[in-house]
Amino acid sequence: MSSSQPTFNDRAALWAQLQQAPSQWDMVIVGGGIIGAGILREAARRGLKVLLLEQRDFAWGTSSRSSKMVHGGLRYILQGDIGLTRESLQERERLLQEAPGLIDRMGYYFTVRKGRFPGRVAFSLLLAFYDFMAGIRDHHFLPRADVLRHFPGIDDTGLKGACYYTDTVTDDARLVLRILQEAIAAGGLAANYVRVESLLRSRGLVDGVVAVNTQTGERVQLKARSVVNATGTWADRLRHEVNPETRVRPLRGSHLVLARERLPVHDCLTIFHPRDKRPVFAFPWEGATVVGTTDLDHRQDPDTEATISNGELDYLLEAVNDQFPRHAIGRDDIISTWSGVRPVIGSDKSKDPSKERRNHAVWVDEGLVTVTGGKLTTFRKIALDAMAAATATLGEMRITEPDQAVFGSTSISAADIGLADESRARRLAGRYGAAVMRLFEGVAATERANIGGTGFCLAECRWAARNESVLHLDDLLLRRTRLGSLLPGGGAEIFGALETICAEELHWDQARWQAELARYRDIWERHYYLPTPATG
Repeated sequence: MSSSQPTFNDRAALWAQLQQAPSQWDMVIVGGGIIGAGILREAARRGLKVLLLEQRDFAWGTSSRSSKMVHGGLRYILQGDIGLTRESLQERERLLQEAPGLIDRMGYYFTVRKGRFPGRVAFSLLLAFYDFMAGIRDHHFLPRADVLRHFPGIDDTGLKGACYYTDTVTDDARLVLRILQEAIAAGGLAANYVRVESLLRSRGLVDGVVAVNTQTGERVQLKARSVVNATGTWADRLRHEVNPETRVRPLRGSHLVLARERLPVHDCLTIFHPRDKRPVFAFPWEGATVVGTTDLDHRQDPDTEATISNGELDYLLEAVNDQFPRHAIGRDDIISTWSGVRPVIGSDKSKDPSKERRNHAVWVDEGLVTVTGGKLTTFRKIALDAMAAATATLGEMRITEPDQAVFGSTSISAADIGLADESRARRLAGRYGAAVMRLFEGVAATERANIGGTGFCLAECRWAARNESVLHLDDLLLRRTRLGSLLPGGGAEIFGALETICAEELHWDQARWQAELARYRDIWERHYYLPTPATG
């Protein structure tokens, strides 16, 4: 990708283009999460005239609210799903090679305690098989003294040591944005805040969509040889226009964000909940500590942002205090929360949610390709399956790029972008690809400095406002950056600086800023902070 190319489409110009004389698209993708972005990337590399439409913001749903782990999934082995684990591990290693700084290896610790199953031998054998499928050898055993040093304050009752292995961690929203950036550079088009209202059909086949600009209310009909429904939790809703069956079981997973000083962990610790023995993780993320996740049926309207319940909050606090009793973590220690809804392919609603398989599914109904389920890790494989299903209307497609890498190669040094820290340069290159060369152009030194204990800076906020299709303040603070989840009060300490940036880059006057600030605070307080007693 050339550094002179745009990173995202000009949304206003693209909408004006869509309103002009009707044109035939090869493919319209509905849904701007990880799967939709992956399909756009694969369609663009095949030279298709392809358009992605997202009803909210890119990665607004599950794809910005996952557990941030690009992993194989040890528990899938225990459930007998060896194929999914192998595929996930292969994709994990591929992504580590292609996007260092965006996907990073992280250590995982599984404590071994006297009289508790599984013991050291059984778990070490499982990890040996796990590493074998990944083609690496990272696992080993750490004695008790090392575990106590590594996790200060951990309960030492019956502690014999810990089995160590590695998986990876990411910023899921930035992963989606980087894939979209690569897809757009390859010729794809993408618009956020455009809702697909209905399907178009002729001669018994889906051949387009009716799309609504949610900011203006304007509608447009778009004809397409192939329409792909990649809406995740909403997949059944669009599919019901051509098939009445319901297949998606929405499962909510919630997380707590704590200051690292309150719960200092440098790697991921597996905690078995004292109540039901489910695994809960405590892990470092973006300068903070995250505790999660829950796993339960989500019965609320999917159009309303998911929110942690009091029951979930208490469940996660119980888990962390059982493992770290001396820290006495309470509600006042929570900086923020987030809740995501996983679109799991339901097999039996009476089944324990944690025992549902995480496989994906692709269906074709009257030409509509619907894809849902699956894991963050395997988005590329899922996208390839969706593309294969689309050959029924598009025919065979040839890849026009020299290789099949999702991400373009970015080789930079810290000096190339005016930094002294190579690890920070690597992080920025992972998130912005070739565009990192322009990230600090014309930016004051004060905007280059990291904010608090996070890895984000105001220059990234300015870049996103200028180049990444930001329409609202929550786009900037909850997805382009994660400052709304990492700073107290949703980022209140930088509101003054952001007002200046948004005035200069988005041309917001004071009235618009105040409206956006009020909107953001309402979203953050209701969906990214502590639940009210009425939440349940």
